Amino acid sequence: MKRLLSVATFLLLGSAALRAQTARAPQGTPQQSPLPSAVSSDQKKIDPVKEANIRKLLEVTGATAMMEQTMQGMEKNIKPLMTKALPAGEYREKLVDLFFEKFHAKLDLQKLLDLAVPMYDKYFSDEEVKGLVLFYQTPLGQKALKAMPQLSGELMEAGSKMGEELGRQSMVEVLTEHPDLEKAMEEAQAQSR
Repeated sequence: MKRLLSVATFLLLGSAALRAQTARAPQGTPQQSPLPSAVSSDQKKIDPVKEANIRKLLEVTGATAMMEQTMQGMEKNIKPLMTKALPAGEYREKLVDLFFEKFHAKLDLQKLLDLAVPMYDKYFSDEEVKGLVLFYQTPLGQKALKAMPQLSGELMEAGSKMGEELGRQSMVEVLTEHPDLEKAMEEAQAQSR
């Protein structure tokens, strides 16, 4: 159960996509507790012209579609972890499916885009934002936008496979070098059955 909660917490907090509504829920409706915002409310006001340029950059780069694709990729990777973290039973698949259904109902990509604006403001000057907009409107910029999601996906997959193999090798080596730990692990597995 702790493992499931850890995975769910990672999913919910790591995505920074779920900022709960602060308005009081109608009576009889479960209240949502607000999640910490990635941007403090007392942060400096962004110049409206720069904000418009940042939003133009997000539009030109297809940020919404990329966020949707990223969330789908996260779900694809996290769903099996959540399923494995639950005790075996026919209920598991339904529970995980209902969890993601609820998650999708709460997900508001516009709020995530709104979170992106002050972050872009923090790292890029207005001139740099304008330069990025111009770049991403060029044929090379458009090619980069089209290739990057697939390239990133392939890199993530290759990195995941490499990480799994290195993890397997490392565990085998540690257990070979420390037979007392291997024995303790086997005893713990036998007791948990």
